[in-house]
Amino acid sequence: CRAPRRRSSHRDLDRARGFYEDVIGLAPITADRRFVAYDVGGNSILLVFRRGATRETVTLPGGTIPPHHGQGPLHMAFGIAEDDLAAWEDHLCEHGIGIEARTDWTRGGRSIYVRDPDDHLIEFVTPRVWPTY
Repeated sequence: CRAPRRRSSHRDLDRARGFYEDVIGLAPITADRRFVAYDVGGNSILLVFRRGATRETVTLPGGTIPPHHGQGPLHMAFGIAEDDLAAWEDHLCEHGIGIEARTDWTRGGRSIYVRDPDDHLIEFVTPRVWPTY
């Protein structure tokens, strides 16, 4: 499935939530107007921030979070079982998400790459890519 890439200069947290929740299937742990935190497989957390929402110190009852910021397209990978790769390709296609690239790694693992609504590169990767995965 090859769908046109969805690029936008508009950074919309609700649109990002739609992608990560409805397409990827992640469940939010907590959210506010600045960000949403997702549980990823019970052993990782994905934080998705509204652009510019982290440029000021946040004061919480237990302390502060210093300003931080990332800009430009990022790359993140979700580890999936080898047997699930084809199902992910079909699922993404059903949601109009085109596969941008595929890679067969020398150790035997495989990757597919898509873009989220904010042009971040999302990789779905099977085991046997790195010595530790």
